This record gives sequence, structure tokens and C-alpha cells, in this order.
Amino acid sequence: MNSIEKLIIKTHKAAADLRNTKEVQIVKALKALTKEVNENTAALIKANSRDMEKGDPNDPKKDRLLLNDQRIKSIAGSILQISKLPDPSGKVLEKRVLYNGLQLEKLSVPLGVAGVIYESRPNVTFDIAALCLRSRNGCVLKGSSEAENTNKEAVRIIKKVLKEHGINPDCVTLLPSGRETVEELFKATKYVDVLIPRGSDQLIQFVRRNSLVPVIETGAGVCHIYVEKEASLDKARNIVVNAKVSRPSVCNAVDTVLVDQSIAPVFLKELQPLLEQYKVEVFADTSAHKILKGYPYLQKATAEDFGREFLSLKCAIKVVKDINEALMHIEKYSTKHSEAIISENKKQCSRFIQEVDAAAVYTNASTRFTDGEEFGLGAEIGISTQKLHARGPFALEKLVTEKWIIKGNGQVR
Repeated sequence: MNSIEKLIIKTHKAAADLRNTKEVQIVKALKALTKEVNENTAALIKANSRDMEKGDPNDPKKDRLLLNDQRIKSIAGSILQISKLPDPSGKVLEKRVLYNGLQLEKLSVPLGVAGVIYESRPNVTFDIAALCLRSRNGCVLKGSSEAENTNKEAVRIIKKVLKEHGINPDCVTLLPSGRETVEELFKATKYVDVLIPRGSDQLIQFVRRNSLVPVIETGAGVCHIYVEKEASLDKARNIVVNAKVSRPSVCNAVDTVLVDQSIAPVFLKELQPLLEQYKVEVFADTSAHKILKGYPYLQKATAEDFGREFLSLKCAIKVVKDINEALMHIEKYSTKHSEAIISENKKQCSRFIQEVDAAAVYTNASTRFTDGEEFGLGAEIGISTQKLHARGPFALEKLVTEKWIIKGNGQVR
């Protein structure tokens, strides 16, 4: 680990310093970072433009990489929100005296050093740094080469603010963007406490298979919306369109729309012009294909189109017999991210909530709300689809573990 070992060791030591840093310093630093981000909008956009020039300009995932005035304001706003959240570490979770007089306490404490491997999205750099700072964790960041210039500028700004506020700037470290860095990070068990991949399913599975450092997955999102036979069609149209087109390149965008056969002819005909307005390419099963005949962006769905995370203006549509078939389809293809039912039947909604196994389950709302900030948790590291430690928006409250404190007066066993 010659190339990055020194960097990781510095972060490991800085994380220990951070645990002893005064609360007021951390809050002031985060508020100052909010201001610094806004004041460096031009510098961030300039760095980002160099990254945007690389690769295929027509790649829909380029949207993830893009920074503009609005998105930078949003980043600054997220940091400010994080500064106002309570420190999740140092809380007394349990306290009692044992039969032998030992005083027992269980405290929430920082994880230590979080390693995060992520693709493109430069806002993640700020989000993770702010979340880890607020929870007193060090972080080592492995961004993609596509966002190399933007990430470097972001970390320059972060380190400047930390230094100005008397906080060890090594608590936030940007690792080289080369792929060889990942292999080394996988083996850094002595200095990195948890590794969090954020990006494509391919990236997540690669990290899961190869890392010796414990992994918390932030899973890919193959999200479904089931339009049940007693759905309000007005609600259903608005929800489906929002979930697909508001930001198609993100993990909480809908990928497959399931429609009850009894309302499919009417609903799909009403949905068609709304999807056409955004040039959404539709991969339809046999029944949906017949109904949508004449739609200019229509394709016949193959088996591979169900269970596919499109991350673009594409979606699959399938007509189902009833809720039983919808639930079976979701069980087969879901990545356990976000699933939704549109129905005015409370009994069917309740059944959907009980039976669907996912981090976020919706009734009569867009899947696009699965987000730490939308849930009032501040920014997030990602959406965890696993079941150990964290599930759903992996935000500030989950960046801690536990420590037992035992105070005695000479007791022996």
C-alpha cells in the first residue's frame, strides 16, 4: 500500500483528533463551509466544465456530473442543514448499575474512518465530508476520474475551511482517482473502519466481492410503481411522470410501471402524451404494446428490460392481472430500494406495505422522495438497501456505532 498508505494513516490520526474537537468548532466550520461553497461557485463551475468536456456529451448520466449555480446553492444548503443537526455521537444510550456495583454505560461513538467509493456526482464529495465532520468521523474519498477536477476543487475548499477553524484538514482525504487505488483501499483494514460504495450495481457488487474492509451497501434502484385498479388516474399520471422525468439519472427514479389490466387501456392512453412530451422510450410487454401502438418511442420489452435500472428517459411498462401478480413481479425484480402503489383502496395499500420488502415503500406518492434531505435527515451518503446497521437514507444518525463504558472500584470476577 505504498501509494495511499500514508494518506490513509494521516486520516486515521486526524479522526482521533476530531473526536476531541469542540462542538462549537465543528458547527462553525460547517457554517463557514456553506459560505465558502457559495463564494467559490465560479471556481467549482470552471473545474466542473473541464470534467464535462470529457466523454460522450450525449450520455444521460452526464447530468449527475453537472454543477451549475442552482446545484451549488443546493449543496451549500445541505451543508447548512447538516450544521444544524445534533451530533449523533456521545449520546448515552443506556445506563445502569450492576449487582456488583459496576457502573455501566453504552455510548454512541463515531465509526472512525469511512471510506467511500463513488461515481461522477461531485455533490457527494461535499455531502460525505460534511456528514463525517458532523459525526466526528474521518473520511477517505475515492471519486471517479470523470469528476476528478471537480472533486479536487471541492476538497481544496473543504480543507481550507477546516484549517481556518483549527480542525485537522487530514480528516478529509481525496484519494487518487486511478483504479489501482481501489484495490489498495480494499486491504486497508487497519485504518479504514467501513467502506461504502455509491454508484452502479456493477460498482457495488465489485466492492462487495473484493473488499476486506466491512462494506455497507448503497444499492442500485430498480424502482416500481404499481397502478392498482382503484387508483385515482389523475394522481397516477402525475406520480408516474414525476418519478420518471423529474431527474431520470438518479436511483429513486421509477424504472418499471405495473398497471392493472382492468384500467390499463384508459390509463396508458392518458399517460402516453405526457411521456411523449419528454420523449420517454417505453419498453412494453405484449399487452401494453398493443395499447400504446402508435407511440413514437415504443419498443417491445425483452426479459432483460424488467429488473433494469435505466438511469435515463426510458422505462418498462407491464400490464398485470391483479395485485398478486404485481407483488410477485416486484419480489422477483426489486433491488429493495423504493416501491410504490397508487390506489384509493386502503386494504390493498396496507397489504402492499406489509408484503413489499424494500427500504422505502410508498402509497400514492412518487418514489423520488427517497432521499436523506427530503426525509429531514440532512444529506445522505447513499440509500442503503441492505438490512444490517442502516437501511434507507444512510445519513448522519447512522454514522455511529456503540461503546460500552464500565466504571469500577476494584471489582474482580
